[in-house]
Parts: sequence; structure tokens; C-alpha cells
Amino acid sequence: MVSITLSVPEDVRKLMKKFPEVNWSGLVRQCITEKAERLAWKQEMLKQLGKEKEFDDWAVELGRKAKKGRLKRLKDGED
Repeated sequence: MVSITLSVPEDVRKLMKKFPEVNWSGLVRQCITEKAERLAWKQEMLKQLGKEKEFDDWAVELGRKAKKGRLKRLKDGED
């Protein structure tokens, strides 16, 4: 496991010392882990939405082409 060092204001450090039962290192580790996991999930969802947008754009374009062809056939008296 990698170690990091945090700086907190002195008043926060004094407040933390009032609660020695709290594993501050574990708490910070858990918060960092949860945030990193949420960011990774968000990144994956944005990636999936990007793929979906490509499909949506393709489908819309296909629909426009189909409508344009149908309109032409109707004007030409077909169907």
C-alpha cells in the first residue's frame, strides 16, 4: 500500500485529537476509495453514453434518409 501525507489546519488537528476513537487514516482511506470509485463509474457511464449517442445519431440520420426517400416516392405518385 502507498502512503500519503495530508496537511490539515492546526484547529482541525486539535479537534481530531478530541476523538481518539476515530481511525482518521482509515476514514480518509475510505473516503478516497469511495470518491475514486464514483469517478471511475461516472467515467464509464459517460463512455457508454458516448457510444449510445453515436448510435442515436446514426438512427436519426437513417430515419431522415428513409423519410426523404418516402417523400420522393409520394411526390412521384408511387405507393
